[in-house]
Amino acid sequence: MRIVFMGTPDFAVPSLEALLTSGHEVVGVVTQPDRPKGRGQEVVFSPVKVVCQREGIPVLQPLKMKDPAFLDALRQWKPDVIAVTAYGRILPPAILTLPPRGCINVHGSLLPKYRGAGPIQWAVIRGEQETGIMTMFMAEGMDTGDMLLQEKVEIRADDTAGTLAPRLAEVGGRLLVETLRRLEAGTLMPQPQDDALATMAPLLKKEDGAVDWTLPAAEIANRVRGLSPWPGAYTYVNGERWVLWRVAVGAAVSGAVPGTVTKVSKDRVEVATGDGTVQLVDIQPSNSRRMTIAQYLAGHRLVEGISLAAVPPAQG
Repeated sequence: MRIVFMGTPDFAVPSLEALLTSGHEVVGVVTQPDRPKGRGQEVVFSPVKVVCQREGIPVLQPLKMKDPAFLDALRQWKPDVIAVTAYGRILPPAILTLPPRGCINVHGSLLPKYRGAGPIQWAVIRGEQETGIMTMFMAEGMDTGDMLLQEKVEIRADDTAGTLAPRLAEVGGRLLVETLRRLEAGTLMPQPQDDALATMAPLLKKEDGAVDWTLPAAEIANRVRGLSPWPGAYTYVNGERWVLWRVAVGAAVSGAVPGTVTKVSKDRVEVATGDGTVQLVDIQPSNSRRMTIAQYLAGHRLVEGISLAAVPPAQG
């Protein structure tokens, strides 16, 4: 079949690479426009575009999905199927109805759970022990189309969103190729989703990283894992912004105000929460590198009784 692939980040690369060895013809790729990144604002290509340059695949990077010139170029590729993995934009009806055999999406959850842009992060944040990959026919709603194939993946106790995503991405590439094989063979059995069971996984923002110390310790620990590597969980310590890369559920404690440092030793800091304590493990103070709490304490003083805060102290 003639395939147009749409994808942008690292998560989409295994899907594209699987298509390139599948026997189907990848006639073109659509990815997000090049954008400046970092302090130097250097223009960076998406990981998917990097693969396309290496393989000599034609690329389109529309600013607007309804741009007539883009839609005309897409039609000229004459795709039988459009395959989508983490493209990052909602597709309008003009694209959804373009390929005769439909648009197929590789989604990072077991639908109808975790519809939306952040399914991997939210599965970890919510303390799930299992997630997976689902292929689906795309419809106009947010991840509401008929389900095709799925494969479950364990969420390990030490997984972050950053360690879980590559495992899911590899499964996604394999499942996409199998979905296309069955589509071509006429053996796919689409199943409608039960909207009553749907949960949402909205796109995370930087401010979602602020740690709410009134939550139970286990919820904070899961949130730190789910927010790693982006947007990153953070708190303010003596007015300084710390990114919390890794924490653990600590000892039970009673009577301490959430956010209060309850214990400091040469290699251990515990902070009171709404239920129990959180032990700080890997941190990154402002303008510094990531380090263990023991490395920090070797060169800095931290005392019991100080309060950690979700917002910086007021100036003035």
